[in-house]
Amino acid sequence: MIYRGTSEWSAEQVTEAHQIAEKYNLIAPIAEQCQYNAFHRERMEVEYAPLFEKLGYGTTIWSPLASGLLTGKYNDGIPDDSRFATNKAFFDSTVKSLQEGEGKAKIEKVRKLTKIAEKLGATVGTLSLAWCLKNENVSTVILGATKVEQLEENFKALDIVKKITPEINEEIEKVLENKPQAPQTFGRER
Repeated sequence: MIYRGTSEWSAEQVTEAHQIAEKYNLIAPIAEQCQYNAFHRERMEVEYAPLFEKLGYGTTIWSPLASGLLTGKYNDGIPDDSRFATNKAFFDSTVKSLQEGEGKAKIEKVRKLTKIAEKLGATVGTLSLAWCLKNENVSTVILGATKVEQLEENFKALDIVKKITPEINEEIEKVLENKPQAPQTFGRER
């Protein structure tokens, strides 16, 4: 069997692909590869919601740690061995943004998330991965680990998922303050 997926397609494009596949008896895509993390949520949680409900669409998420920001390693500057330091040209705008208002606010949120993670016996990176996995529409996660130790730490998220109770999730949401709102349906189904 051949399976197809999409990467960073809009929900409208995915829907059109399904319509074309149905019309011409072709194999429709089954999953989307999209960016998803605690700071980047809108597309996954709102735009794709109808795809999950109507098509049973899956996801392979990338950047669950927001290029390492959600590991806490950038809380006190840019470590010399980090990807932000070793790939300066590529991450130049990202590094500059961390020194400004929105970037500083994200780092402060990571510091607050770290306290929640510590209550659960986890690191903020592990909590961030577990938070992504807690979303029932996340089928799989692409990890950007460059060291065995990072993979070992990342896999601990599987144990932390069950510790994210509704109360813990509420604490996380209070820190993030970015839960996307579903569009108005005015009493109609989507």
